[in-house]
Amino acid sequence: MTKDYGRPPRAEENRALIESRLAEVAAGAGVHETVTVDWRSRPTHLDVIEMQVGDLYYNPATHRIRAQRSHDSSRSDLLEVDPWSQGSQEYLDFLLKALPSDLSKIDPVFTGLATSLNDYKQSDPGLITRDGVLVNGNTRRAALLQIGGPGQRMRVAVLPESCTWADVSDVELSLQLRKTHHREYSYINRLLAIDELAKQGMPTSVIATTFRTTTAACEQDLWVLRCIESLVERSEAQGARLPMFAFEDKTEKLKELYRRYLKDLAIDPEMAELVKEYRLAAITLDFSKTDVRLIEDDFQQRYLSKHLPEALNEQDGGHESVSIPGLNRKVKGASNALASVRKLTDTALRAKAAEASDPGLRDPAAAEAAHAGQELRVAMEKALMPAGKDARVRKRKQAAPTRLLDACQDIDQCVTDLVMSRGSRSLDEESFDEAVIKLRSSLERLALETRRTVSASGDGVDWLTAAFYSGS
Repeated sequence: MTKDYGRPPRAEENRALIESRLAEVAAGAGVHETVTVDWRSRPTHLDVIEMQVGDLYYNPATHRIRAQRSHDSSRSDLLEVDPWSQGSQEYLDFLLKALPSDLSKIDPVFTGLATSLNDYKQSDPGLITRDGVLVNGNTRRAALLQIGGPGQRMRVAVLPESCTWADVSDVELSLQLRKTHHREYSYINRLLAIDELAKQGMPTSVIATTFRTTTAACEQDLWVLRCIESLVERSEAQGARLPMFAFEDKTEKLKELYRRYLKDLAIDPEMAELVKEYRLAAITLDFSKTDVRLIEDDFQQRYLSKHLPEALNEQDGGHESVSIPGLNRKVKGASNALASVRKLTDTALRAKAAEASDPGLRDPAAAEAAHAGQELRVAMEKALMPAGKDARVRKRKQAAPTRLLDACQDIDQCVTDLVMSRGSRSLDEESFDEAVIKLRSSLERLALETRRTVSASGDGVDWLTAAFYSGS
């Protein structure tokens, strides 16, 4: 259910001012500016007026900075309790200007927007409620405030008088998905918007249509969000906790992990979980995509264990026994190997949370967590070097068989093409004969190199060499 944030302090004053300006527009001669929005599933034309940005309010329900709100817990709590206070509105102003993945920096996209507004003025109107709350144009208000202060004027369309907070949420999403904004949502804020609709009971197929995407992509997005939520929860220790936006720059790696996880899940669920946990640890520690791809379910056993500190090096591959109450029987529980790798991921997460906390407020436990994370990163760096070498060797070993299989697929397609051409008598027989001669020449060279290279031949190699060297 959509939260009701109530009405801002100057709601009645704004309403009277907005009504009078709408009346002036309606009474004016000639064509006046309008904006078309999807209002309760129907296109609706709204009149545009001018307002001073100092009279308008940032929307506390905006999806644009939903993930970033947890940056400062005290200010986030104030935003929930009193969204219209000066402190809450200043916090929203700060979040709207900041880089989504690093709030200590100004977003270059925001800087570009401010420059564009200063040089070329406002091209598209914002959108407000009758109380003066911005539904569309929050970032533009922040830029205009920065350029000209509270007296700067902003063109805005006005929503119908019956507008509710549920309407505010729906209209904001519909405008964002039409990409009329100068600055798109960050990926995690988009995920939160998708999740909000899912929690309201909207089918995934309908959500996918709403967001102009596919059902499969929507399911991937929800999996990534659940993964991030789990990582945030697992990172909490000694009062420190990673915010959701800390994973903003890791989303492409998480999408790739989802595809690998689905593939492994169909073969071996436990292997899928092992690979997922190892790779989550590497993603948390900021390893590159190419490094993450090197990690398989035997990563710790083959490469990592010799570099890990003793406290993290648990490799019991058995399973815990779980008792069934009332039956005096035990069944196989979770793999100890899986529990071990989860411990590595938790170590990485808590280290990142400790590093992100205020250095002046860190207690000894937080410093210890950060140190453990550094040890884990060093160990993984050392382990990834031989893993990378082995991967390159495997790739070289598979290169020749893979190319031969690709050639087989082309020949199979050639057979189909021959069948099709027979009915229409469209085959260029002379060209085909030349191509077969080229094939024979290529197979001769392949047979020669196979004979020189393969020491323990099988049926396939025996056939190939016999076909061209039967007399030798």
